[in-house]
Amino acid sequence: MNPKAALVIGRARDAGCRITTAESCTGGMIAAALTDIAGASAVFGHGFVSYANDAKTTMLGVPPALIARDGAVSEAVARAMAEGALARAEADLAVAVTGIAGPEGGSAEKPVGTVWFGLARKGGATLAERRVFAGNRGEVRRATVDHGLDLLARELG
Repeated sequence: MNPKAALVIGRARDAGCRITTAESCTGGMIAAALTDIAGASAVFGHGFVSYANDAKTTMLGVPPALIARDGAVSEAVARAMAEGALARAEADLAVAVTGIAGPEGGSAEKPVGTVWFGLARKGGATLAERRVFAGNRGEVRRATVDHGLDLLARELG
């Protein structure tokens, strides 16, 4: 059990806040961490795993032109993923992650380990944040989950 996930579930329950996730590079690992916590169903209805670009479009409503213009790993796409998840899950708070976990796929502009986070709150502004994590694929994904849970906990806290 992840203590940060337990903190998020507890804070969401106390706030009466429904949460959702939109995940690309983590493949559902944030949702899995949250649903490892007993009682998570009171605040977490579902999450979205939108690993491929077409899934971002069909599941979350991310415009294909936005992906073509900015790339799947971008501030604009992270924001759109969070907003799409928020609307489709009828939640109060959504976290989205899109990144390059590696070992391939990086570039000078977007090296392996680059992850964009989106955080959307019902009735509020959508926040976005870029991080570059060191390590192998597993380490980048675990760091992404950890930071995504931190963002949720902070927003709920």
